[in-house]
Amino acid sequence: MTDQTLKARIQDEMKAALRAKEKQRLGTIRLIQAEIKRIEVDERIEIDDARLLAVLDKMCKQRRDSIDQYEKAERTDLADIEKAEIAVIQEFLPAQLSEEELISLISDAIAATGAGSMKDMGKVMGQLKPKLQGRADMGEVSKLIKAKLA
Repeated sequence: MTDQTLKARIQDEMKAALRAKEKQRLGTIRLIQAEIKRIEVDERIEIDDARLLAVLDKMCKQRRDSIDQYEKAERTDLADIEKAEIAVIQEFLPAQLSEEELISLISDAIAATGAGSMKDMGKVMGQLKPKLQGRADMGEVSKLIKAKLA
């Protein structure tokens, strides 16, 4: 891959989806574009890759929450749409870390912060969040940290 920004890559993928008439994919990419535009207009900034990763991570989390709700309501049709959107959004996120890699990073962060109890969880999360943005489900990370500190 070239030194292309994530934002430019998303733009290129939107054009490709448009040409290929991939309606579902195009819709999801347009949702990403709309969120980028909203942030840039609201905050009067040019969004960078780090911020964009946080936005994409948040979009995935929102969809996972929706899937959970839809499955509880036995609306698998709606859950499937959300799952398809997550698949598209994750294409723009870095590769997900394995559980072993996560546990290793968590252990390193606990050692680095000197965390010894649940009171120190914030310190550990603070150290891990920048490293894990877009590469792991932070809810899962939180559970793993709790298990280590408990």
